Amino acid sequence: MAKASLQIYRLPVLKDNYIFVLHERWENVCAVVDPAVAEPVIQWVEQLQAPLVGILNTHHHHDHTGGNAELCGYFPEVVVYGGAGDRHRIPHQQVFLEEGDRVQIGRLHLQVLFVPGHTSGHIAYYSPDTGDLFCGDTLFAGGCGRLFEGTPQQMLHSLDKLRQLPEETRVWCAHEYTLRNLSFALTVEPDNPDLQARWQKVQQMRSQGQATIPSQIGIEKATNPFLRWDQPSLQTAMGCREPVALFRKLRGMRDLY
Repeated sequence: MAKASLQIYRLPVLKDNYIFVLHERWENVCAVVDPAVAEPVIQWVEQLQAPLVGILNTHHHHDHTGGNAELCGYFPEVVVYGGAGDRHRIPHQQVFLEEGDRVQIGRLHLQVLFVPGHTSGHIAYYSPDTGDLFCGDTLFAGGCGRLFEGTPQQMLHSLDKLRQLPEETRVWCAHEYTLRNLSFALTVEPDNPDLQARWQKVQQMRSQGQATIPSQIGIEKATNPFLRWDQPSLQTAMGCREPVALFRKLRGMRDLY
């Protein structure tokens, strides 16, 4: 599938959430990722004049699924996707996905990645053809999700899986947390020149009301401490080299920041 045939619309909602509407233009169909609320999705889909055929949930939290019921009532043919581990927790879920499954939206194929940690059933959707990753609350620009249900070992494995994707992969995470995340990152790796440059850029973007999403895997590997547990500079700063112990300490510091 040609990248140009997929258009992604980023809809800011609630305090800092993003909903993503995917318009597959060859077959003129839409899907939505993590609809916290329904109204802006309905407006976009009607404006595009393309039927909504899929709701792609990454996990069960209400700020990712709150629009499911209304969207299902408005678009009765829509199919609701989510992780198999979220059975009975995602409203109106019909398809229960596991690692390696594929979702097809028109001619767009999305691979399912099982990435627990933030929650026990969290999944991500990745298109190798277009280079887009929809990772919910697992990986953030400059950070990662809190561990509400999973373990540090699980989250570390999930993040390692994501950081092995091609560096040009676009990271569509579900919250605008970048400024705060990078502010924290500078407390643990203040001499990282890539991080310093990114911090300056993000400050400027946010002062102008610009979104910092999508990011890219390559940028995250260079500046996001939660993807840098094997870097000597971070190991020295944290006084720890064992990956899980380093991650646990780093996540605990971020929780208190």
